[in-house]
Amino acid sequence: MLRMFKTHSIRKQTELSSCLWDFSTMPEDGSESVKMKALVPGCWETYPGLRGYRGKGCFERSFYASGNIRLEFKGVSHTAEVFLDGKKVASHYNAYTPFSAVVTNLPAGNHRLKVCVDNGFGENSALHVENDYQTYGGITRGVALEELGEAYIRQIHVTPEKISDGWKALVKVSLHNLSDRIFEGRLILALEGSLGSSMHVSLAAKAETEETMEIVCPEVSEWNPMSPTLYFVSAVLEDRTGQQADDLTDRFGFREVAVNGKDILLNGRKLRIKGFCRHEDHPQFGCSLPVDAMWQDLLLLKDLGANSVRTSHYPNDELFLDLCDETGLLVWEENHARGLSEEAMRNPNFERQCEDCIREMIESHYNHPSIYIWGILNECASHTEYGKSCYEAQLSLIRRLDPSRPRSFASCQFKSDLCFGLAEVTAYNIYPLWYHDTPVQEYLEDLYEWIQTCTEGAGKPFLITEIGAGAIYGYRSPGREKWSEEYQAWALGEQLEAVLNHEGTSGVYIWQFSDCKVCGSWFGTRPRTMNNKGIVDEYRRPKLAYEIVRERFAPE
Repeated sequence: MLRMFKTHSIRKQTELSSCLWDFSTMPEDGSESVKMKALVPGCWETYPGLRGYRGKGCFERSFYASGNIRLEFKGVSHTAEVFLDGKKVASHYNAYTPFSAVVTNLPAGNHRLKVCVDNGFGENSALHVENDYQTYGGITRGVALEELGEAYIRQIHVTPEKISDGWKALVKVSLHNLSDRIFEGRLILALEGSLGSSMHVSLAAKAETEETMEIVCPEVSEWNPMSPTLYFVSAVLEDRTGQQADDLTDRFGFREVAVNGKDILLNGRKLRIKGFCRHEDHPQFGCSLPVDAMWQDLLLLKDLGANSVRTSHYPNDELFLDLCDETGLLVWEENHARGLSEEAMRNPNFERQCEDCIREMIESHYNHPSIYIWGILNECASHTEYGKSCYEAQLSLIRRLDPSRPRSFASCQFKSDLCFGLAEVTAYNIYPLWYHDTPVQEYLEDLYEWIQTCTEGAGKPFLITEIGAGAIYGYRSPGREKWSEEYQAWALGEQLEAVLNHEGTSGVYIWQFSDCKVCGSWFGTRPRTMNNKGIVDEYRRPKLAYEIVRERFAPE
């Protein structure tokens, strides 16, 4: 399953995932290869005997096709090399963003697809490092085979804009001509509930172009958390004879995000964020959560009173974003990087890999109305001049790709951050009553005063993007010692009371929704080799803090 709705009616699309593939490990230490059937999507750490395997593995299967095809991969961790009939057709770095391979003039018949995956760490990988969350191996998200004609529609981006008598939609459509001759035809655009538009198109041989249309939509309903109304946009490409050559359907919402002084506005109304950070992690599925497990997480988030989720610390599966669109859960989505020092950021691959992640994230997820803000570089070296140059480059790239949403980053550089002048929203991760015993209100007011008087973040919206305390599920203590459920419940109650009552703060993201696995090198500071700050444990069993959060997040 790739999306929560059908994206093509003309183009033939076949899902290659949700089935068994041939899998084999490729150990480099001389040990014997493990061969087995494997369900895709999935993580090999969930396979018996491979729970700690870090290295290379290959997934293979056959399919029938002819002519021009497109292979779409929603996520492969960490790196992928894709071979078709023994020929390399694509390579990709980064587990959390999609990529595709287009192959032309394929002879009719059965073809063998082989995807070689590497979840190892090394100098070539600037973002996938041993970290405070687990990085898994495998084809972790869906895979599709699409049959193309001589030209196809690569993507649609819709930017809604409020006007005096309703809304308008600026629609950009990317077209790609695969043939070695000029393609002449028409592009027909239709918005659900609104009049469509059409235009003549002429595509040079082997070229890609972008066409823009503006459609006025006077009678539509706004998307907001209480009423998440969604609309379909469809593009159809016809050839010179009027024959339908290709199509693409996506979904969006009429909503506008803006920053006004210290407030974040959605459709002109002030947002008050009550959210959670969430890792894609589950003891049964690794990071390849099936859609019903995603739905259960959303039900719990809603029950807790949350109105937002932060995709820490990477772009999420588009199925989860689809569910957020449908349920009205606001999303802070961020590129992939966490806790990197300046030395790590000086890796020659760092900036390229970060910027590739940003491009792929925004290109793929642009139309999701639930995404109200883009984030980058969680807890990296925003306190150094070199680090600042990286933040500036990446935030500038986001602005070029999407000027319609605000930008931010979650800092942990206490009273030393240099980058607050680069983004529209300031944000801090703080842990009073956990990593230090400073009273929450005192710590928060001291930090906020410094931002307002000593930084370029003065006068901007301010979010707490992490706060919390750890608890091991089932550890109960009348003495309220740290790691007990009693301590976590008390600490979170104190933290949320101070943050939600702070006039200058636009909201909070609790760290975190559920306990998650961490890399083995973190065992010394993470009991059970888990980050135990979840309000529910890894199996989604509620801790004592669940009801405390539910009370604090109750409607005001």
